[in-house]
Parts: sequence; structure tokens; C-alpha cells
Amino acid sequence: MNTNRHPSSYRDPSGHIFEMNGIIYRQVNQSYAEDYLHLKNSGLLAKLFAKKYLVNHEEVNEFPGAGQSAWLVLKPERINTISYPVEWSFDALKDAAILHLDIMQLAISHSMILKDATPYNVQFKNGQPIFIDTLSLKRYDESQPWVAYRQFCECFLYPLLLEHYRKLYISRLYQGFPDGISAAETAALLPFKSRMSLGCWLHVFLPASITKTKQLKPSSVSFSKTKMINLVSHLQTLIRGLKFNDKSASQWNTYYAETILSEQYLEHKKNIVNELLDPLQITSALDIGSNDGYFSNLLSRKDVRVSAIDNDAPSINRLYLQCKKESLNILPLVVDITDPTPAKGFENRERSSFLQRSGSELIIALALIHHLVIAKNIPLSILAAFFSKHTKWLLIEFVPKNDPKVMAMLATREDVFTDYNEDHFQKIMSLHFDMLSKRIVPGTTRVIYLYKKNNIQHN
Repeated sequence: MNTNRHPSSYRDPSGHIFEMNGIIYRQVNQSYAEDYLHLKNSGLLAKLFAKKYLVNHEEVNEFPGAGQSAWLVLKPERINTISYPVEWSFDALKDAAILHLDIMQLAISHSMILKDATPYNVQFKNGQPIFIDTLSLKRYDESQPWVAYRQFCECFLYPLLLEHYRKLYISRLYQGFPDGISAAETAALLPFKSRMSLGCWLHVFLPASITKTKQLKPSSVSFSKTKMINLVSHLQTLIRGLKFNDKSASQWNTYYAETILSEQYLEHKKNIVNELLDPLQITSALDIGSNDGYFSNLLSRKDVRVSAIDNDAPSINRLYLQCKKESLNILPLVVDITDPTPAKGFENRERSSFLQRSGSELIIALALIHHLVIAKNIPLSILAAFFSKHTKWLLIEFVPKNDPKVMAMLATREDVFTDYNEDHFQKIMSLHFDMLSKRIVPGTTRVIYLYKKNNIQHN
């Protein structure tokens, strides 16, 4: 019986994740047995499930694939698409932070706490964050401070403060600080007005000064349950008060609202998309260049699970808030398809690349290809090969050179794109896909194609 231990699941002596026959399991080691029994017998586990704070699981008492140190095996509910904080918007990270604190508050009342506070323990389902690491909860020693406080601040609070005050997008910040940013680095980046905030003084500037002067030793810290409850409550209040600044329009923030093609263009396009996609029997889709999720919404309402990606953080944040409000089956992520999240961690195996995690039956690429070819200089041949590697069905919009948007792009640069025309586009696509349908968007020269991947092999 072959089992594959997850390459990132080796740090926690309490257990690890492994996969067998495409099913994910969590091994619980003997060393965590007492903590797990307390988690279960105290009623905390049932409450975490009921509040949908923690991913549900089944207990598998007899499992020949488990290791010798196994005490129990859990079969957690599967999360279809895994995401990382480098791909989250402001409010996604904010909700993940609040989830940690809500779990802490509930856990303390059951004599347990979280022993770590990494955003990688949170995923998203139907617009809501959900905790996925059952073994992060341990019995609470009231005489000890929260061991994960520093990690919580570095991974959640400090990035949120920097975006709140400095408009440093979470996605860009996590590219440089994948495991969180320190108090000293945060203090150096925050503006002077942040010093007027008691929360910033307590959680940023004070720790930064202590670290710098080394005035306080951990052994000298006195703690109590009351102090722990007050700490969690203060962090909740502070983080809930942080806001995403969406007032200034980005390049794409008002793309559909202010486009010269206007609402009539969108309505025609929606009708075409519905007509082409209604016959398809699909369950998953990747919307590349989703903007605020107009077409992701159409797919979601057809019971299709959608990953919606765009490199514009404000647009993705608005979509996230909509998904949260309406419990939509859409995962909005800040991802630049020309520079997607790479594989990371030890041997580049701990965290999979975005393209390894984003497999879907359908890719939709509407109002996108001219940006990739003309703004990013990616040849059509490379794009066609890329799409064929990652999907079976492709819904794509070709925007010709006489389109106002393309004309505006070419007005500021030399037109070296001699092959960028519809005939060449169709020829290149035919090497990898069979064209099933073609629709001209009324009132424009734009064309929407539905393709199905063919079985032709290419060197």
C-alpha cells in the first residue's frame, strides 16, 4: 500500500498529512493523543465544526497505511483548490486573521490555544475562511503567554497594517516576506501618523524597541488567562478596524464601468457566453483576467467551481467581498498569469506553484489576449500551447488591431506584431484545439471562440 507524505508536512511532531489513492489523510501521532482527547471531550471540536471554523473530518481508527507512531488517522473534508497568502487580497487576509482570533477565543474557554498562527493553515470555501490544521490546538497553560503571538503579528497584523497605512498590497508584501515581516521592519515602514494608534504602539513599536535593545527576556514575562483574553480581544478590535483603501482607481479598477464599449457590449457578451457554455457539462473553471468577476459570477451560478485570477488587487478584493456576502463558489486570487506563484519551500516542493494547483476543465480568457501579446510580448504560439497544457475547454476572445483598446495600446509603441490577426490566431489555435463555435460580439469587431482540446501531439 503506497502512501505519499506531503512534502511540507514534517515540522509538527504531533502528526502529518499524507495522500493515498488521491485521498488526503492526517496522521495523529501518539504524542498528540491527550491533546486530541481533550479537544474532542471538552466539546471544542464539535463547536469548531458547528461554527464552520475548522474543516470537518472523519476518524479512521484502523488504517494500514499509517506509520508506526500513529495513534489515529483523520480523513478531512477535501479543499478543492489550495491558495497561499501571497495570492490573497486585503480582506481575505483580514478574515483569516479574525478566524484565528475567533478560534483562540473559543479555545481558551475550553482550556486550549493555538500553538502556531500561520496563514497556510487557512483556506477558503464559498467565500469564507476555514482552518485546516486540527493539530494546531493544544492544551492551555495559563501561566504562559501565547507562543504564537509573534508569528500572528508577523504573518497577519503587520501586513494588514502596512496595506492599511501604506497601501502595500498583501500579495506584493508576501512575495518579499513569505513567512511574515518583523516588527522592526514594519516599524520602519509605517508612517508617523500610525504612532497615534495605541494598537500600533503595543504590537509594533514596543516589540520593535524591545527587540532592538534586548531589554526583556522571555523568562521575565508574567501572564494569566485574563491577560490572554484581553490580548485576543484587543487584536480583534484592532484588526476589525483596519480598512482596505479602494478609493483611488487602479488601471483595471473601473475597466468595465468606464470602458468605451459600455454596458451594451457586456450584455451582448454575457448572452454569447451563456449560449456557448450552457451545453457544457463542467464542474471547474479558471477565469484569467477576471477583473471584478463579472463572468466568474455567470459560471458560479451554473454550479461551476471557479478560480478567478487577476493581477489587480482592488478588483480581486471587491470580488472577494461579494463572494463572502453571497457565499459564492468562487476563489478570487491576486495572480499575474505572466508571473504566477512559483513552487517554494525546501527543494521547491513544500508549496506547489499556482499552475500545479489550478487545474480546471475550462479556461475563460475574455478581453485578455491582446494584453498578453501586445503589452507582454508573448507570441500567440506560446499562448496556445500554454492553454492546451492546462485545460480541455477554452473560451477566448480575440480583440483585433482595429479595436479601440488595441489602437490605444499601439499608439504609444511600435507595431511589431505582424502576426497578430484573426487568421493567424485561428491557425495557431488549430494546432492544439478544435474550434466548436465562433461568435462576433455585436457592435464590435471582437470575436469569442469556444475551443476543445484536440489529441494532436506536438514536439
